[in-house]
Amino acid sequence: MNYAPLAPGPDRAVAAALSGAAAGIGAPTSGSTASPRQVLVSGAAMRAAAQATDRRLGGPGDWLLAMPADRIAGAMVLARALLSGSHVERMPQGSFSPERFARSVDALVSAGGADGTALGRRYVSLVPTQLGRLLDSPVGRTALQAFDAVLIGGAALHRDDAPANIVTTYGMTETSGGCVYDGVPLDVARVAIDADGRVLLKGPMLADGYASASGQPERDPDDWPVIDGETWHRTRDLGVMDDGRLRLLGRADDVIISGGVNVHPLRVERALTAMPAIAEAVVVGVSDAEWGERVGAVVTVDPDATPPVLDDVRSALTTVLTRAELPRQLLVVHALPRLDSGKIDRRQARRLLESPNGDA
Repeated sequence: MNYAPLAPGPDRAVAAALSGAAAGIGAPTSGSTASPRQVLVSGAAMRAAAQATDRRLGGPGDWLLAMPADRIAGAMVLARALLSGSHVERMPQGSFSPERFARSVDALVSAGGADGTALGRRYVSLVPTQLGRLLDSPVGRTALQAFDAVLIGGAALHRDDAPANIVTTYGMTETSGGCVYDGVPLDVARVAIDADGRVLLKGPMLADGYASASGQPERDPDDWPVIDGETWHRTRDLGVMDDGRLRLLGRADDVIISGGVNVHPLRVERALTAMPAIAEAVVVGVSDAEWGERVGAVVTVDPDATPPVLDDVRSALTTVLTRAELPRQLLVVHALPRLDSGKIDRRQARRLLESPNGDA
């Protein structure tokens, strides 16, 4: 079977997968917690995911492509548009800014009406960092109003001022992108939680597997368990189901064991970003002779805010976090380390905290 790699020609690869000229696409994982792997996603899986998204959002629409098309999120924008015959406006590559985004939105609105492809709805997929910059800008906030839905995926969203058209998504390359919207699975997806608390996903949107040395798909039983005759994808995420909604607790491999106590970084990150001065935060475990691992935090601060100090942060969080969850190390940086996909680079964050200048 022939899978067309997204790089260097994502448009060609997506078109080949959907037309049957190729078995599917080869898409890299983000590599946010481990080395990137090549995921082989069939055209049928892409089609199932794209059509389920259209049904959830209320119908197909024109798209603004504001993410790299050689990653699954961007490739699925191309797939949705290709299947529905809608227009895709491509945001110019380069540094992301509210002004550039607004110009691309204007072009989307104009082009959609001019070439007759406008379907009456507009969509865009973003990562939380992009959304944060838009929400902090009057120009960006205005531009967001042009969309019927703004899909946010790739990381947790720590904003209380997000507009009503924001849709938080959960998924990965192995599920043809997002398959859970606002905690509710798409109609083709099923979610379960295993005995270890890890999230299991199944449905026709599942990838064929990871690329083997021969380039053909293979499924490791640990990542792709067969339960009652059906294949699931066992993620590395921890979660619980609350009244039919998936609530994520963080990554299983991100759990910090400090003094014998399990600490979930996502819970600490949410507490940190709720503080007035802190804009973004990533929490990781740092090797510690006494505790095994200590809770370390790398944060950015809001413009014109006074950088926080560790003692003040610990004092402010004593009522919302347990003693084991309180950060023992704090580093203030201009920007969080990120991968090309936009996801936070936790390994680099850990290296920053382990460096000689890792305390603040």
